Amino acid sequence: MADLSTTYMGFKLQNPLIVASCSLTNTVEGVQRCADAGAGAVVLKSMFEEQIEANAHEIQKHVWLSGHTEAYDYVRQVGIKTGEQDYLNLLEGAKKAVAVPVIASLNCVTPDWWTDYARRLESSGADGIELNIAVLVSDPRHTSKEIEDMYYRILESVGKSVSIPVAVKIGPYFTSLANTASGLCARGASALVLFNRFYQLDINIDKLDLVPAYHFSTPEELNFSLRWMSLLAGRVKCDLAATTGVHDAGGFIKQLLVGAAAVQICSTLYKHGIGRIAQILSNVELWMKKHQFESVAQFQGRLSQKASGHPEAYERLQYIKALVGLE
Repeated sequence: MADLSTTYMGFKLQNPLIVASCSLTNTVEGVQRCADAGAGAVVLKSMFEEQIEANAHEIQKHVWLSGHTEAYDYVRQVGIKTGEQDYLNLLEGAKKAVAVPVIASLNCVTPDWWTDYARRLESSGADGIELNIAVLVSDPRHTSKEIEDMYYRILESVGKSVSIPVAVKIGPYFTSLANTASGLCARGASALVLFNRFYQLDINIDKLDLVPAYHFSTPEELNFSLRWMSLLAGRVKCDLAATTGVHDAGGFIKQLLVGAAAVQICSTLYKHGIGRIAQILSNVELWMKKHQFESVAQFQGRLSQKASGHPEAYERLQYIKALVGLE
């Protein structure tokens, strides 16, 4: 039987398949279904910074606090803790229900109160924390350095407060993605998750209004993260996990070949059901048997740029071939 085990964020996984943060992992029952289907780990649905603020504001609306600064701060903290506790209850329930690692997820844009909350996540049993820093910067007054420093501050504020590993889920929109990735690893990230998907919008031309675009990924989106995974694997000093566009065993295997330590899936589970987990893992085993690989370690990173004898094939040469038609 093929050995699918891998190491990610410092702990041993029975296989590299991780269910990404989504509504499927928003309940204890959902987490248990993912684990029972064979997932190597589960990332809980994200706790959004805006959710905590909303809980706090809702309580403040119903309390008259004019002129009482201390009372205002107290009520705001009550609102924050109300939102936090629901998430901690989910985490504690999930840890009791499954044996696989459970990773908490924080979707944040500032380092304001995550330090204390990260400690509470650790105390509640989280095996690790994934920081989904989803900031699409549109203000032209912000420089690239300011944005990178914000990412670093959020990571450092959380990382210094806990002893469990912390991963950072990022988007690709950096002036120098490789340098930023290296900087995050140097500042304590145990892993980087490539890449998060920003909210996409569309326009209803009849109602003249903004509407959400299709929010599931497609297999065609695999190539972008695949390229960056191949370029960064072995060059940054932390684990890499792939996400977005992985819908079947083929996409899963490709990400492992270019250096992913783990692969997160989401959209394919909505389209095909939780049973897709077992199907992907079974097909990976069949592929390994066909190519006579006994373990994931034997082919993991085999096609990364660092391991290649033709590193130029990962960058400009292929681009020139495609446009000019060279063979």
